[in-house]
Amino acid sequence: MIARLTRRTALTMALTVAAAPAMAAETVKAVVIDGYPAGALWVKEFTNFFIPEVDRRLAESGNFVMEWQESYGGSIVKPKGVLEGIQLGLGDIGIVTTIFHNSKLPSQAISAVTPFVAADARAVAKAVDEIAKEFPTMQNEFAAQNQVYLATGVVLDTYQLFSKNPINSLADVEGGKVAGAGMNLRYLEGIEGAAGVRGGLTDFYNMLQTGLVDHAMLWPEAAKTFKIVDVAPYMLRADIGAVNSKTITVNKDYWDGLPGEVQDVLKEVAVLYRDHVAGIAMDRAAASRDAFVAAGGSIVEMDPAEREAWAKAIPDIAAEWAKGLDDKGEPGTEMLAAYLAKLKAAGHEGVRDWSAPVMN
Repeated sequence: MIARLTRRTALTMALTVAAAPAMAAETVKAVVIDGYPAGALWVKEFTNFFIPEVDRRLAESGNFVMEWQESYGGSIVKPKGVLEGIQLGLGDIGIVTTIFHNSKLPSQAISAVTPFVAADARAVAKAVDEIAKEFPTMQNEFAAQNQVYLATGVVLDTYQLFSKNPINSLADVEGGKVAGAGMNLRYLEGIEGAAGVRGGLTDFYNMLQTGLVDHAMLWPEAAKTFKIVDVAPYMLRADIGAVNSKTITVNKDYWDGLPGEVQDVLKEVAVLYRDHVAGIAMDRAAASRDAFVAAGGSIVEMDPAEREAWAKAIPDIAAEWAKGLDDKGEPGTEMLAAYLAKLKAAGHEGVRDWSAPVMN
């Protein structure tokens, strides 16, 4: 009798549990911002890769579900305003274009001060992100802006020179005005009479069209996206190098309120996004060059000897960068050496050793 009652009780309990509604997942809201349009590579892949991957991973436990609000193209902030927007809480998660903020995020310029070393987005993204996680400097700079660093993004395979007029060598750039952003304007100091004009990707088309500049430094995929061939149909393939220019950050106050499980997933997916976007940048590089030519553009390969001469004519911006951090008590010289060592281990040594002083 006792056995029958026990079995009956167990069956009743099982049916009760089965009939009970499953525990509802907690909803976590997230506002994602970037000033660039939804069609920009890194923004598009945030929508197509980052968000679905976060959702997929959270669904495995079923404890949390994200409610995403994506705001791009200047609806909340302009391209240069993401850092401040995340700092102020106008967005929860943002893709910061770091080249606009050299004074606030000086350590982020580590790849920009070492041109002509690696024309490989994947290698640069991995090396910079590892430096950010091995040294506290980069993360502390974002912390000072009320943000938590997640991962570095490299969206360009390598900078090239685009021009309104035929360009066959640096002689065609001498005395000209060149559009650029951030540290890459320093590269022009190695070209006689060239003057840099600061701007962003969304500005370059108009800058070239109106004659504000004669040339622009950008990469083929961006040239394709922003239809640069219409106003600058000539490209000098200089392979100046890949540069980290995007960092995924999270507002610190928002981050502190997130469940640990959600924090962990965001950190994991940010690294996957880092490699995913860099891989796409490299995969699309050749196709973007082909598209540039198909649309009426022409490409000239830079003479290797002239390329090396250009690299060596640039001021020692790497040493300046390292010293600037050293003087603040940060390990700039160590970071530079570690970064170049990572690239060398990955097979990228370049035509100039930026860890060695130039001998005059």
